[in-house]
Amino acid sequence: MEKEGIIWFILVKLANMKKFGGAHTALRNITKSLPSSIISNKRGKKLIEIAVKELIKREFLLAKPSTGETHISLNPRKTKEIWEFIDKYK
Repeated sequence: MEKEGIIWFILVKLANMKKFGGAHTALRNITKSLPSSIISNKRGKKLIEIAVKELIKREFLLAKPSTGETHISLNPRKTKEIWEFIDKYK
């Protein structure tokens, strides 16, 4: 799975959980559901980090430091673009 696949996975997971705006979840809750072949090696962890940074840069994700860990949610102002991205990479 490459960066675009990880981005798609994160967006779909958060959308299915209805984590828009004020509803957020810990980043580790999302990444731990990725395939173990990705989260168990350095390259995969780096790809996850790059994907999350790109989503924040595109303003698809909102990041919030909370209780010592990062919590994320989808940006409700980018809902249309998020669904377009998800549909494009189905």
